[in-house]
Amino acid sequence: MAWIPILNIILMLAIAKKPIWWIILFIVPLVNIVIMVLIWMAVAEARNKPSWWGVLMLVPVANLIVPALLAWTD
Repeated sequence: MAWIPILNIILMLAIAKKPIWWIILFIVPLVNIVIMVLIWMAVAEARNKPSWWGVLMLVPVANLIVPALLAWTD
């Protein structure tokens, strides 16, 4: 599911425990940036990391490192 874009968003919503209808918010420009940060913050909290890690997804180089850290650290 992680390699198919729409299913990737659904998977992230499931991990973040957010409603599926939030996928509609990804269609709205500028709102999708805010929603994506909120989802990454909830994913970080689900992995027992600080929620501010979700904000790091806006930083160009950090957005390559943060998902790996969330996936492979304890």
